[in-house]
Amino acid sequence: MTASASLEVLPRTLAKIDDLDTGLPRGGRVYIACIDGTPIEEMIGAARRLTDAGFCAMPHVTARSIPDAQSFRTWMTRYREEAGVTGALVLAGGRRVPAGPFQSSVQLLDSGIFDRLGFDRLHVAGHPEANRDIDPDDTARNALAALDWKQAYSERTDAEMAIVTQFLFDARSLGSWAATIRQRGVTLPIHVGLAGPARLATLIRYAIACGVGPSLQVLQKRARDLRKLARPFEPTELARDIARMSVERPDLGLEQVHVFPLGGIATSADWIETARRRG
Repeated sequence: MTASASLEVLPRTLAKIDDLDTGLPRGGRVYIACIDGTPIEEMIGAARRLTDAGFCAMPHVTARSIPDAQSFRTWMTRYREEAGVTGALVLAGGRRVPAGPFQSSVQLLDSGIFDRLGFDRLHVAGHPEANRDIDPDDTARNALAALDWKQAYSERTDAEMAIVTQFLFDARSLGSWAATIRQRGVTLPIHVGLAGPARLATLIRYAIACGVGPSLQVLQKRARDLRKLARPFEPTELARDIARMSVERPDLGLEQVHVFPLGGIATSADWIETARRRG
């Protein structure tokens, strides 16, 4: 599953990489993460640089950061015309109060803009361990309903679609969630989010901030072992568990992994290349 692993970068981080051929994993997709307030010029510039270097750029398009419908159309047009972008990860975004009329990824997809501009790959978010921003009552009701809608949308668009999950640390929660959405009729391929190598304290901090649920216990258990606490956490064992699950349960549609470089681009890129060599 690591053979086609994807990675994400921030525009400001990408700007610090002099040679993309050696600074990023060969092949695969590179997502451009969008922190609220990032100027669109930086996002488009990062996408253009990746495309020019032969990478497949997938910018995050966050509904709650878009000020108005005209800006949305203009930005997507510029991605296509100035940066050669044909795909996007469509998200609600983390803002509590939307900057404009859009509150959800569903609204962006339903606008028809992506189809009219010829975006041929659209990815959406998945939350195997729920998300309190979407479901404050700790259920997965709203998140699952949104995936139901996106499945129906995938059947009326020409774009290829996939689900990119939040990072997690427990293959069991992934398997349970994947089985649940398959039973509901959601057949979109799943790209499993993994946290790249990082200090344990860093991972725990991000996990809490991002609402990672039951699998946080995996990190907390590791933190009680002082020998492991001193070493960076690598997702190698988890990646193997997920790869094994993808073979044993092909019906779950676990297609590949997506790496969140929480410990830095270089360490995550090195881990991906090492995992590819190991097969």
